[in-house]
This record gives sequence, C-alpha cells and structure tokens, in this order.
Amino acid sequence: MVRKILLQESDIPTHWYNVQADMPNPMLPPLHPGTKQPIGPEDLAPLFPMELIKQEVSQERWIEIPEEVRDVYKLWRPTPLFRAWNLEKMLDTPAKIYYKYEGVSPAGSHKPNTAVAQVYYNKAEGVKRLTTETGAGQWGSALSFACNQFGLDLEVFMVKISYHQKPYRKVMMNTWGATVIASPSDQTNAGRQILAESPDSPGSLGIAISEAVERAATNDDTKYSLGSVLNHVLTHQTVLGLEAVKQMEMAGDFPDIVVAPFGGGSNFAGISFPFLRFNLTEGKKVRCIAAEPASCPKLTKGEFRYDFGDTVGMTPLIPMYTLGHQFVPAPIHAGGLRYHGAGAIVSQLLKDQLIEAQALQQLECFEAGIKFAQAEGVIAAPEATHGIAVVIREALKAKEEGVPKTILFNLCGHGYFDMSAYADYFDGKLEDHHLSDEELHQYLNILDTPSVA
Repeated sequence: MVRKILLQESDIPTHWYNVQADMPNPMLPPLHPGTKQPIGPEDLAPLFPMELIKQEVSQERWIEIPEEVRDVYKLWRPTPLFRAWNLEKMLDTPAKIYYKYEGVSPAGSHKPNTAVAQVYYNKAEGVKRLTTETGAGQWGSALSFACNQFGLDLEVFMVKISYHQKPYRKVMMNTWGATVIASPSDQTNAGRQILAESPDSPGSLGIAISEAVERAATNDDTKYSLGSVLNHVLTHQTVLGLEAVKQMEMAGDFPDIVVAPFGGGSNFAGISFPFLRFNLTEGKKVRCIAAEPASCPKLTKGEFRYDFGDTVGMTPLIPMYTLGHQFVPAPIHAGGLRYHGAGAIVSQLLKDQLIEAQALQQLECFEAGIKFAQAEGVIAAPEATHGIAVVIREALKAKEEGVPKTILFNLCGHGYFDMSAYADYFDGKLEDHHLSDEELHQYLNILDTPSVA
C-alpha cells in the first residue's frame, strides 16, 4: 500500500507550462484604465519588470525556469503526492483520492512557486523594493520569504479583517523583513478615500491592490508584485502540476477529476493546467473543478466582462468573471479566496466550458477540513478546505453511482496559523453567508466598464 510518492531534486521541472499555447480561443486583450484601448508593454513597465511582461503575453508552450529560481525551489521542491487511503476508508467510497501537498514550503503554501520567480526577475532588472497586497497572508508570507532570499525590501498591504484574524501571518512577514500595513490604511490616497467613505471597512483584496499599485506607481524605485490572477503568475504555479503528472505516472494512475480552491486562479491553475493540457492536445476528458466560496461566487454567479483588478480603478481592465470591482465580500475565514474577479485565462476557459466551478459555504468546508484532518493528519488552511469539500462531494457521488473515479486535488497549504478559525468553528461562531440577489448585483449594476461582445 503506497501512501506517499516522492521525486528527486533532479525531477524539479525545468520549464513552466503556458496553457495559452493550447487554448482553442485566445483571451481578449487587457485595456488601459484611462483610454480603454488595448495596452502595450510600455503601459505595464511602471509596475512590472519586462521579463514578466513578456511572459504575460507569451504564446510559447514552455517557459524555461532560471537555474537561480530552481536553486531556491530546492529548499522544498519537489513536494510529495499522497494517496488518501484513510479518507477513502472514512467515506467508504470506490474513488481513489490523491493530494499534492504544498504545505511543506517555507511559507506553508503554494505561493512561493511564483513569489521566488517574480522576485528573481525584479532583482535581475535592478529593482530594490517591491509592494504587494495579501488577503489571508499566504501570499504576503511567500513574497516576504522570496524577497529575503534575494535581498529586496517589501511593503505588504494586508486586508484589515485578516490582519486582525491572522496575527501570526503578519509576524511571519516581519520575520522575513517585510513591513506590513492593515488595509485600508491612511498611507495612500486610495486607502484614505475608502476610509472616508467607510471608516469601519474590513478591507478587501481589491482595496489592498489599489494601495499597493499606487505605492509602486508613485515611486520610481518600486515595482508591484501580484500573487494570483495574472497570466505569468498562473504559469509559474504549473511547476506543482507538472510534478503531479510525473507522480501520477509513478502511481500507475491518472485523474478523472482535478480539484483546487479558487480565489484568483493561481492555485487552481497550478494543479489543473498540466492535466488540462491532455484534454486540449490529446482529447482526454479530465474534469477540472474550481472550488470557490459561496460568499464570493464570481465563477458561478458573476458576469464575464471587462473589469478592474482593484477597487479604485488603477489597474488595467481585464476580461474576467467578476462581481464588480467595488464588491466587498463577507469576512469569512478563507481570506485568500475573497477576491471579486477571476484571472483572464481561467475566465476564458470557463466561458469555453473547458473547466467547471462549484461554490461552497464555509460550514461545509470546515466540516470537510476536520474530516480530512482526522483521516489524514493534516490540518488544512481554510482556503484548502474548499477543495477538500468538493473532493468529498465527488467521492460520495462516485459511491452513490457505484462508479470508481480517480480524484486529485491540491492541498495548497496548512492551517497551523489559522487555528483561531477552527476555534471559531468549534465555538459555534461561524455562519454561512447567503449572498442575496441585491448583494450579488449591487456592484455589477453600476459597472461602467466596457462589455464583452
């Protein structure tokens, strides 16, 4: 009985997979926030190093991973793949369940896969300082770690509700040398504008992005770094899915279903795109399911249209499934999934019905996370429990139908800095949030961004 499938350092992929090369329909171009015309490299240069801008628009199937990045990856990569025998037994399911475990990274999640790459490219172009946002703190922790590895300064705008809910994430960032600011703050024009309108705002990723982008755009020595949504970010994350392809081969198996939590797309893309490639190029029928919170259901209830990536409207307009850039989700504990929009690649794939999405309430997710912890021993981050909940749904469906399935999911991070969330669950303080039609359409109805034909 094999429980764990390990790779060697030499098995770390040498290239990232760029799904844009195999998509049947290309994405619509991003638009300039002022002119509403397609943007060029010069429009992104104030925020990103040129090499990342090139990757953002690249149509090459394989993008080489620099040796300096692979050297840092070796601190934790390759990550293990596990067969969840105990969970299968608990559920009495004919389904085989595998999970890729990214919680062994220094930051405890999948986020360093792109953080290390982004910091490397900024360092190579002479950048001294980065700014970013973070929701639950996984991205901020990862970028803090990466900046420490390459000697860059970092300023993190952390969504205020998570800043207070997850203090140890802040301490992690401080330990690696980052400055952490609760967002909305009084340190940027964007933050002051939000506070003037809503002094008690719990914050959102969109607001934190506005603050971070403003800081980068108004300081010549500073660039901006984003942990999800953008094409190059999703591409970097495929290092984990490419490892999983090799590990599934070693197990003599192949997934029928691939699952991951969904906030902006990096987690889902990382595990699913290397398997989706077999659908696009070889005609396989792998179901790729994105698991999102019902309180922030952009994939299942949002509209596909152009929208800003931030609340104030400073970023380029992206063709995305969105709830409106001014949407402020309920303060659930899965802070990393509380984002109003989806990345352009994922949005196009969903529009083309090449992937699926399911929305889940947080009580079902915590129940799933506890079952998983009792069966497999790992306490998952609140974000990761969304993926586990979908896996359990699909495993029980396989039992009901009497059809064996092979399910793979990305256990994107551990929850050892999120125990207050579990404490709230056990104390009965957590509630499901049922988004009303009024809440759902409140900010979609006032969008004045270009529509998608």
